[in-house]
Amino acid sequence: MKTAAELQTLLRQIDHKSYPAYKDTKGKYQFPQYVLSIDHVQGDPFAAPSKVSILISGKVAAFDPCFYESEHRRVAFQDHLLRRMASKIKGYSFQAKGSGKSGLLGISQPGQEILSRSACVADPATGDVTVRMEVGFPANGRTINSGELSKILFDFLPQCVRQTLLASAYRREDLEAVANLADDQKFIRDKLPELGLAAFVANGSLLPRKSGVSAQPMKDAVLFQSPDSMEIALDLPHKGMLKGMGIKKGVTLIVGGGYHGKSTLLEALELGVYNHIAQDGREYVITDDSAMKLRAEDGRSIQNTDISMFIRNLPNGRDTSCFSTEDASGSTSQAAATVEAMEMGAGLLLIDEDTSATNFMIRDELMQRVVNRESEPIIPFIDRVRELYETWGISTILVAGSSGSYFHKADCVIQMDHYQPQEITALARKEAQRFPLLLENVQPAGEPSFRRVIRRDAAFAKEERVKMKTMGLDGFSIQRETVDMRYVEQLTDSEQLTALAHMIKYMKLHCFDGSRTLQEAAERLYREIGSKGFAAFCGADVPGNLALPRKQELYAALNRCRELVRFS
Repeated sequence: MKTAAELQTLLRQIDHKSYPAYKDTKGKYQFPQYVLSIDHVQGDPFAAPSKVSILISGKVAAFDPCFYESEHRRVAFQDHLLRRMASKIKGYSFQAKGSGKSGLLGISQPGQEILSRSACVADPATGDVTVRMEVGFPANGRTINSGELSKILFDFLPQCVRQTLLASAYRREDLEAVANLADDQKFIRDKLPELGLAAFVANGSLLPRKSGVSAQPMKDAVLFQSPDSMEIALDLPHKGMLKGMGIKKGVTLIVGGGYHGKSTLLEALELGVYNHIAQDGREYVITDDSAMKLRAEDGRSIQNTDISMFIRNLPNGRDTSCFSTEDASGSTSQAAATVEAMEMGAGLLLIDEDTSATNFMIRDELMQRVVNRESEPIIPFIDRVRELYETWGISTILVAGSSGSYFHKADCVIQMDHYQPQEITALARKEAQRFPLLLENVQPAGEPSFRRVIRRDAAFAKEERVKMKTMGLDGFSIQRETVDMRYVEQLTDSEQLTALAHMIKYMKLHCFDGSRTLQEAAERLYREIGSKGFAAFCGADVPGNLALPRKQELYAALNRCRELVRFS
């Protein structure tokens, strides 16, 4: 390892040389309080910025181990440090001048959710903190301006480190508040199964967002207040007594007029699989972390999926116990998504009538009389929703605005009225008696087959360079295939999609040997992530733009690969 003084000498030597001379700076340098690593140097000032990382030892950082020894506290601690670092770096970006991206300082910008990110990682054993970021190495035209880079490396970054990566830069009570919130959120999450709950929404939660394109809380919005009949009290380790609405496992229906908050509540529950930062308004909205949001997805790929519990007896005689198509209809895609959620171990399904295929969800009485069961291959979700819970233990929370048929199936009915919930189960059941369902003779579904194996792709392993690109929350590409993720609605950050691309690349090279099922391959990878972190699928060169997705989103991505992944 070289010293910071040696780096200064090198920068003076290459000043005014052609831009490729910056390549000589690649390596590790010992600064007074940390190690600076220049991991990748950009080819010219207009290319993607250089990759730089900072490693500060636990002894120097001197944070109390209580903040990072347990996983839930460590993720919140890393998130807090990263937010502080991002705020400080923003003020220094482009203060060093030059052409193209010269002077750019960039680092991951967390949203409202607290995610495990490669941009800031604390070692639970040593307390060492690693921060990964981007730096635009300055140049005039394509001539090195190392004096401006010296400003960045020897002035701006040391100041950022002192203000963000040392315990002395923080009030202990602020770090304790972050850790305590993480403790309380984990306490609620752990309590859900014990109390027989699928989700919890605290009184006083602020659910509406600022706009359709902003996850910031809406100012002056109506605060959530649980109906008395659904209110429970939890004695949290730090906050103390907290009351809110407990949604029990089973079948829950959310109804109400348009614009009264049905979808707003469901969206909060969708993202309740993640912890949220303080002041978000949803920090005490906690959902079963295996929950999956389902919707229709016209045109998606389906491979060797057993959808026979929802679709069977096709007129062309195709076998739906091992069904494949490159262009699924809305009903077929939603049937496949439901079975895939079962395969990935979901304990809760979240569905909005507005984004569902009507013929998958319901067949009204008149349609049943006109088109008899023998002529209809689709067994609608309404005929399986009770069975999903009673046989497989999978609960459903469904937003319905126009069809009342699900009143007959619901354990609980919540009406949203001016963004406030009211429990109307008794009324709904009474009214439903006046409109009895026309019962169809639907046999119980057999257990779907989850023995899908992904075939080995020897050609992929021979390709020397695998190109990957992320397109926001829309999807990602690996080599020549684009994977459409627009309708996997619980992905909240583009860095999760970047991580998914890396994970699938790794799995194609190391996990898909033709002997493991999809479940087994995914479980194995997540065990490795638990012990090795992002290095489990990136090796030693971990980029700074990854956020760990849930196992459920990895399944969803694999199931949407048309050519990258082939099931047998």
